[in-house]
Amino acid sequence: MHTELEPDDYYINEQGYKVFTEKYHLKRGYCCSNGCKHCPYGFHEKNKVKNSYKGVKLNEKKQF
Repeated sequence: MHTELEPDDYYINEQGYKVFTEKYHLKRGYCCSNGCKHCPYGFHEKNKVKNSYKGVKLNEKKQF
């Protein structure tokens, strides 16, 4: 299921890449384990570790 992107779901960085915001990740509802810059689920690319973060369990979909 694809969610329509809203203007504050992402921004374009200096290299021209789309960078998703924390709001978008929470709306999507799960961690993709790609080490996203604004991951609200506590995934750390450097250590390849996921932690619960902000009261949201990993892979738990949130209703908005």
